Amino acid sequence: MPSYTAPTRDTRFIVNELLDLASYGNLPGFEMASTDVTDAVINEGGKFCSEVLAPLNLPGDQEGCTRNEDGSVTTPKGFKDAFDKFREAGWGTLAQPEEFGGQGLPHVLGFVMEEFISSANQAFGMYPGLTNGAISALIAKGSQEQKEMYLPKMVSNEWTGTMNLTEPHCGTDLGMIRTKAVPNGDGSYAITGTKIFISAGEHDMSDNIIHLVLAKTPGAPDSTKGISLFVVPKFLVDEDGNPGERNGVMCGSIEHKMGIHANSTCVLNYDGATGWMVGEENKGLAAMFIMMNAARLGVGMQGLSQAEVAYQNAVAYALDRRQGRALTGPADPEAQADPIFVHPDVRRMLMDAKAFTEGMRALCLWGALLVDLTHKAQTEEERAEADAMIGLLTPVIKGYGTDKGYEVATNMQQVFGGHGYIEEWGMSQFVRDARIAQIYEGTNGVQAMDLCGRKLASKGGAAIQAFFKAVGEDIAAAKGGEELGPLAEALEKALGQQQAATMWFMNNAMQNPNNLGAGAHHYMHIMGIVTLGWMWLRMAKVAQAALAGGTEDKAFYEAKLATARYYMDRFLPDAGALRRKLEAGSESMMALGEEAFATAA
Repeated sequence: MPSYTAPTRDTRFIVNELLDLASYGNLPGFEMASTDVTDAVINEGGKFCSEVLAPLNLPGDQEGCTRNEDGSVTTPKGFKDAFDKFREAGWGTLAQPEEFGGQGLPHVLGFVMEEFISSANQAFGMYPGLTNGAISALIAKGSQEQKEMYLPKMVSNEWTGTMNLTEPHCGTDLGMIRTKAVPNGDGSYAITGTKIFISAGEHDMSDNIIHLVLAKTPGAPDSTKGISLFVVPKFLVDEDGNPGERNGVMCGSIEHKMGIHANSTCVLNYDGATGWMVGEENKGLAAMFIMMNAARLGVGMQGLSQAEVAYQNAVAYALDRRQGRALTGPADPEAQADPIFVHPDVRRMLMDAKAFTEGMRALCLWGALLVDLTHKAQTEEERAEADAMIGLLTPVIKGYGTDKGYEVATNMQQVFGGHGYIEEWGMSQFVRDARIAQIYEGTNGVQAMDLCGRKLASKGGAAIQAFFKAVGEDIAAAKGGEELGPLAEALEKALGQQQAATMWFMNNAMQNPNNLGAGAHHYMHIMGIVTLGWMWLRMAKVAQAALAGGTEDKAFYEAKLATARYYMDRFLPDAGALRRKLEAGSESMMALGEEAFATAA
């Protein structure tokens, strides 16, 4: 039976020492986030996820969700009770606005909880996770009446939310959607169409489900410029604010998926369902992107979360499983064989996982802080800078984070050898659950094109130049030091590779856009490598200061420095190879015609 222990010590290090959350106490919401409060949230949240949610993960995967004859869906045994406990404890309200019943704490702490939930039980975490995205969209674009009607019960998780984009014939190219919204004459619309891949689309854990649905009104342009957004509740809300008559939306089937079996990913059929427009007509895609961007950061966190839980189980297995002898001589002469932990190839996989998960956690939580600063920083300039930086980093967090998260989960399965292929050990589930994160909320190829095709050039390249400047300043401050100097020099070389790749795009993508498309995924990975290297340089600086100050937790900080050195040695050199691939351009990639790909008889 797999296990999970929330990484509370590392999380406290990032929140309290690296990010120094307490230093933002002059900003709204942060004044409540004292170190005592943040530690309590981290420790108790971790305990809840480890003790309540993690034990349901494997059996939930094995049982899955069940669609009943009336179109209702039953979640696996224990899920409804766990969701009741989650709601009663208020875990979903941490970072939500006090105006609607939330606790108003920084988004950083909400993101901490998202990681713990997702590691413990990714399928469970998607129910409140999608609700958070729907809340964000309604806060930004909903009318006051819509906010008052839906948000208090969504914030409390009495009601949950979804996002409805994809249709059978249309995925990324949303301009092709066919779902129609016809005015009823009373301010509402009749929504008709079919949506697929709707996570948490139907279940038995909340009293109502609030669907946010993309559709086109009569006469709207047949493109992305004709998309509107509608709020469509499963049950219409009565005059007292309670679920009333059943609306015209039903679960036609549950998708048979490779993973996340305990989340009901539904085909939803809308048959004249009553909905209300959110925001302006024909501007629904912009409204939905608020939800999608929040979801993309959450999906990046899922890459981390599955890597983390897989890593924990692989470490335990490597320390227990005995095979062969250490290359330098028996590590345990009294036993017939040594633990596989002693073998360098096993240690390679474990160190790769440790370096990625700890670096990615720092990046994700710093990204969450940037989200907070986008809304709460003192000056408009600071808010704009934070917004530009998190906009630039979002496709990296989602794309690089989930690519590497899946790779780590697969390598941790490899540590188990044959046992990793057997379902009862749980490693297969981590791999299967991690795989979806590379696909949904925009495939990672789409993330790479968003980064390279939109974000790099936005406002004359201001965001990427700000990124280069910030990384460069930290490198300059660290160079020359005995401990940090070599780390800074290694990061400087990798940053130079990214800068060279950026310049190559500038010189070669305008005349041939395929050069951009052919190199975008490589560039996203270069930037991911550099960004995590930046996080490791910053963490090493904090660790060195703690050791110099005579910390009592010496082993923790020494491990940070050792892992930072490993990251710089083993991850950063890949940036150069990726740059050379990028600079190969698109000619050989696009040279063959369609017929050359057909298999000859």
